[in-house]
Amino acid sequence: MMKKIRHLFLSGLFSILPIAATLYIMYYMFRFFDGMTGNLVRDLIGRPIPGAGIVVSFTLILFTGFLVTNVLGVRLFHYGERVLQRMPVAPKIYFGVKQLVDSFSMQGKQAFSRVALLEYPRKGLFVVGFVTGEVRGEVQAKTSERLISVFIPTTPNPTSGMLVLVPDHALTYLDMSVEEGLKLIVSAGIVSPGDPETRDLI
Repeated sequence: MMKKIRHLFLSGLFSILPIAATLYIMYYMFRFFDGMTGNLVRDLIGRPIPGAGIVVSFTLILFTGFLVTNVLGVRLFHYGERVLQRMPVAPKIYFGVKQLVDSFSMQGKQAFSRVALLEYPRKGLFVVGFVTGEVRGEVQAKTSERLISVFIPTTPNPTSGMLVLVPDHALTYLDMSVEEGLKLIVSAGIVSPGDPETRDLI
């Protein structure tokens, strides 16, 4: 009896966790964006309007997207980045966050060309990594083998990890897409591309 109750409890818990996490994140995103511009709306109108902040934030994001997708907007954006570079501390924060976002956005996924299997950190153990390109410059000039840059992410947070430079012959290239590889990492191996039991989860 207790075993059945435990099974039902765990099944319910694992089913409700993704829903609860989604609602939790959406709630705090709403509060963040609403609070970010809600005070401005309140000062202009004279009274708070629930939800006005998120509408304004959404409009500003769309307007920014419009700017950075045309020639004039791109030039203004680059000019703003050059101004930012002259400020103390701010460039390290801005460009660090920008690199992180670019690496894992839809645009940044182009930086990961393929998914590969690497025997690491010792013989008999394997990790999944993302190929970022061929090694060039001084590093390649001072090695006798053709090296490939591979990013090995951590689980379940793929935004951190390590870069390894691997001889091409040491890699086993996989047929899965970069998106499928990321899902494999984030799910800690629960979602496995090509597995009939998890195919519907991908």
